[in-house]
Amino acid sequence: MDCILFRHGIAVEPEEWKGSEAQRPLTPKGAERVREGAAGLVQLGVEPTHILSSPLLRAFDTAKIIRDTLRLRLEIRICDELVPDAPPDKLLPLLTALPGEACVLCVGHEPHLGEAAGVLLFGQPVAGLSLKKAGACCVRFEGLPKAGPGMLRWWLTPSQLRKLGAQ
Repeated sequence: MDCILFRHGIAVEPEEWKGSEAQRPLTPKGAERVREGAAGLVQLGVEPTHILSSPLLRAFDTAKIIRDTLRLRLEIRICDELVPDAPPDKLLPLLTALPGEACVLCVGHEPHLGEAAGVLLFGQPVAGLSLKKAGACCVRFEGLPKAGPGMLRWWLTPSQLRKLGAQ
C-alpha cells in the first residue's frame, strides 16, 4: 500500500475570514498551487485508488483539485480522523480497512499529517516532521499498514512538486 499524505493549499488567513473555521476556503493562489503540485503527482506516477479528506473545506477543495487534475473518477471520503487535532494513530484503522495494494491519498492539515507520518514511519509522532501547504509525502507498506514499518518513498515541498509538474 502507498499512503500519500498531502497538506491542503494556502487558505484565507483566519483573521481575514468571518465565517466558521471549518468553512475557511483556499485562496485563488492556494488553489493554483495545489493544481501545479498535483501535476507533480502525475509526473511521479501517483494513481490513487482511494481519496480521504478532512471535512474542513480547504482540505476537501484541495482533494477535489487533485482528483480533477489527475482525472480520477473517485469519490472523496470525508474522515474526521484527518482533522488538525485528530490523534495521529487514528489514521491506521482507515488504512487497514482498504486493500493492501491500494494507493490512498489523504488530504489534511498540520500538525496532524506530520504526526501521522511519524506513526507510519517510526511507530510514534516525531518532532520536526511537517508538511508545508500543498506539500506531500509517500509512505509505502508491504502488506497491511501498521505503526512503524512504513518506508518513506519521497517527501516533497510544494515548490519541488510544482517543478516536477512543470516538466
